[in-house]
Amino acid sequence: MPKLKTRKAAKKRYKTIGGKRFIRRKAFKGHLLEKKSPKQKKNLAKPVIVSKQDTKAIRIMLVC
Repeated sequence: MPKLKTRKAAKKRYKTIGGKRFIRRKAFKGHLLEKKSPKQKKNLAKPVIVSKQDTKAIRIMLVC
């Protein structure tokens, strides 16, 4: 069986923290920011820890 390749899209979106968990950015911060309040934009800028249900799939995508 050949070696698995890293999925480049996942590599760009997720970072490993502590060897077990992953961190990601929130959605809805790319454009249309004029109508969003400063409080909402501040909260969208904060990184989030990925849920345990998604961690296994991301680990397979990143081949770690």
